[in-house]
Amino acid sequence: MGSNRILTINPASEEVIGEHDTMSMDEVIARVKKAKEAFQLWRRDAHRRASVLYEIASILRKEKEHLARVATMEMGKTIREARAEVEKCAWTIEYFADNGEHFIDDEVTVTDARKTFIAFEPLGVIGSIMPWNFPYWQSIRFAAPALMAGNTIVMKPSSITPQCGKELERIFSSVDNLGIFSVVIGDGRVGEMLIDSPVDAVTFTGSVEVGAKVASRAAMHVKKCVLELGGSDPFIVLDDADVEKASSAAVKGRFINNGQSCIASKRFIVMRSVAKEFIEAFARKAERMKVGDPMHEDTELGPLVNKHALEYIDGIVKETVKEGGGEVLIGGERIGSKGYYYAPTILTNVKERMRIVREEVFGPVAPIMVVDDEKEAIRLANDSEFGLGASVWTTDLDRAERVARAIEAGLVTVNNVVVSDPRVPFGGVKKSGFGRELSRYGMLEFMNIKTVRFYDQLIHYHHVE
Repeated sequence: MGSNRILTINPASEEVIGEHDTMSMDEVIARVKKAKEAFQLWRRDAHRRASVLYEIASILRKEKEHLARVATMEMGKTIREARAEVEKCAWTIEYFADNGEHFIDDEVTVTDARKTFIAFEPLGVIGSIMPWNFPYWQSIRFAAPALMAGNTIVMKPSSITPQCGKELERIFSSVDNLGIFSVVIGDGRVGEMLIDSPVDAVTFTGSVEVGAKVASRAAMHVKKCVLELGGSDPFIVLDDADVEKASSAAVKGRFINNGQSCIASKRFIVMRSVAKEFIEAFARKAERMKVGDPMHEDTELGPLVNKHALEYIDGIVKETVKEGGGEVLIGGERIGSKGYYYAPTILTNVKERMRIVREEVFGPVAPIMVVDDEKEAIRLANDSEFGLGASVWTTDLDRAERVARAIEAGLVTVNNVVVSDPRVPFGGVKKSGFGRELSRYGMLEFMNIKTVRFYDQLIHYHHVE
């Protein structure tokens, strides 16, 4: 493979399934210029924007099976989860088509002026650098509010899932060929080109290391930037939790998308009085998971995305056992000789300083820490450089609110796993990033919030800036 070509590999079979040309700086700039031209028309009419988005949602549903198969082949998620991802994209697009115009109505306020209002105006072209683990959803999660706000988009999909990005571009172009949504293909160098191009703002989802570089590069050009950098979400089981429900949710929360989700439950913090019951139920249910070809309807856990991810997961599990004293309750090994499969794994006797709870672990591994009281559970939950999501399990709702307010995170869910929802803001604190996606707040991230005031006469008594 030459340096200007990208190969995509099916993680279930390890076979090459695609080859894509890496774009040049000239090609990137051409896409951005077209998006700038499209912006001048796109920004004018919210009714037209909503109409286009409704049609996009309809096409996504019609092509759900095709789109799902593309995602499964490129990154290995189960076909059932891939279908659900496409459906969620359609729902979210419709949500912003339904509500977006109202979200950005002018706000009238009272000041010393005869009339004062706050207007919400789109910034322009948003450069988007997106990851592979939810190749449609994480693109639409940002794109739906940004487009409905009147912005246009040039997106660089992950080099692992370029075809998913191309599929989205094809669908948008089939409805509106102005260039409101286009993609640029390539590795990290193309991402740098996109930031350096005439885009008006930047959004990035990915690792802390790369996110810091994206933010730095955007800042050099004085461009607004939103970062979603993942998390190490705590799953807190208090002593009055419904253990049966909590253990079932633990399977879903940890092993969704083969364990490769930024808001997956990644650190299990369980109070001692219910620890034995919870761990036994969690292990029993995880062991029953069907691991195999992600294209099969009954598969619940597919392969990791690539060889590097498999080696990382295997290495960190072995390190936890060898150096830290952690114990493998179930799993802890690669499955088969072809494909990047790893068994659903639960580790007990895990200590808070171990790397497996300090890092964001992208894979089907659940480390469990046992605590004596609520105070210790909160301390461990907050003892992380991440602050994206958290889930709290208790039957006492007053207690749930007290704990939820004490957790340092952007999202806290009580008695359910953390999920993104277009109706509420999505984003984190600390090294999980800054800014928000989804809801009205997601729309406002990429808008100029403009104050306009009308005076009848010159005011002479203003003495400060």
